[in-house]
Formats: sequence, C-alpha cells, structure tokens
Amino acid sequence: MTGVLPLALEEATKVVGALLLAGKEYVCVMRLHAAVPEDHVKAVLEEFQGVIYQRPPLRASVKRRLRTRTIYYLDFLEMEERNVLFKVGCEAGTYIRKLCYDIGEVLGCGADMRELRRTRVGPFAEEDKLVTLHDVAYFFAEWQEKKDESLLRKFVYPMEKALELLPKIVVRDSAVDALCHGAHLTAPGVLSLETGIKTKGTVAVFTQKGEAITLAQAQASTDKILIMDHGFVAKTMRVLMPRGVYPKKWRSSSKS
Repeated sequence: MTGVLPLALEEATKVVGALLLAGKEYVCVMRLHAAVPEDHVKAVLEEFQGVIYQRPPLRASVKRRLRTRTIYYLDFLEMEERNVLFKVGCEAGTYIRKLCYDIGEVLGCGADMRELRRTRVGPFAEEDKLVTLHDVAYFFAEWQEKKDESLLRKFVYPMEKALELLPKIVVRDSAVDALCHGAHLTAPGVLSLETGIKTKGTVAVFTQKGEAITLAQAQASTDKILIMDHGFVAKTMRVLMPRGVYPKKWRSSSKS
C-alpha cells in the first residue's frame, strides 16, 4: 500500500489516537476472477454504500468477529478488462482487501485486491502539501544549514491540524490550567461549541486562541450543552497542553 501516512513528533504523538479513529479514503484496483459487465459491477458497488457487516481477514491484528463498518461513498472510476478502479471513503477499521472479496462474492465471480493507495486520513488529504521522505530529508538539511523555520513548516504541521474534523468546544481562559491538570470540563467553563457533538463522542477542547488543550468524551450533545448551567460537559481523556501555559485560576481542595 502507498499514500498518506501522518507521522507525529514529540508531544504531538498524543493526538495519534484521534487519527486512528478518523475516516479514511482509498483508491483501489480490484481484480475480478471472471468477466462481468460494467453496469453490473457499478450496481453492486452501490449496494456496498452505507453500513455493512465485515469480518476481518485471517491476517489481521484484531479478533475475527463480525462487526459493522460504514462506507461513506464507493465511486466507480474505470474498468479495463477484469481490473476495476474505484475510490472508497470509509470508517476507520474497514478492511479494503475484505471489501474486495465481499464484492466478488456478490458479483458471483470472486475478486481480490491488487493495488491500494490511501488518499486521505482524517483531515490529511493527498492533494494537501504532503511530502515524501526524500523531501523531508532535503528540507531538514536545508534548515540545518540556513536555520530558516519556514523550511520546517513545509512538512511539519501544528498539532491542531490533526483535530480539524473533530467537533470542538472552546473554553474560557480561566478553565485552561485546570484542564491541563486533568480536570473534567464543567458547563461554566464553556465559551462556545460546534454542532455535531454527540453524547459519549470524542471532542477536542480548545482555547480562544485556537490552541488544543485536551481530547475529551462529551457527556451531552450540542443541544443539551447549550442549555446547561452546571455539571460535567466533557470528561478529559488525553491532556495535550503542558501545565503552566495559562495562569492557574483554580483552588486545590484543602487537606484536613
């Protein structure tokens, strides 16, 4: 497989979990085991859009139990003899090799995956300013010589880039340091929030300046949070910002 592979450096490794759960996009070459009319192939591909059942293949890093995965879109691109080129956007954890096998079963001829290229991981798409390892080596060598920070920005993004697709909650400055110490977010600390927040879903908590503070599990939906005046809004799962960046404006409980 070739294509997009985000790499995290130093403190940014804390957001890798969010990328693992992010949707993916692939371009795949599927080989049919017998000749099938193009119209029939297109019709069967459409049947696989939406929620599907999938059992991981024999060579997989997870247990082979039946599970559901969502196929957001499955676009037929072209067909040459028994080779079918398609683009698929899918939920994390979808096995494209197994998808090809299942499509072949429905077609009645059998099929297998021949080539696969990942064109998107969450907010990182192939058409963005992505670089090869050769580019990284070149720009890093240039930076060592010239000490020009703009050269590093050609291949190093801020950590916040990885969180672009997560629903966000913006908090007051007075709540930031408490969150950095692992506290959960309560309603009085919320300044604004985005739509699409679901109960038990993952959210990114940000400062007013657009700095990532934590990854958290929402305890209510967007509509409910908007009318809350007390109680937990989100429970902290991963602290992203170092302590002390913002001044402490909370009191520790006194010890008896």
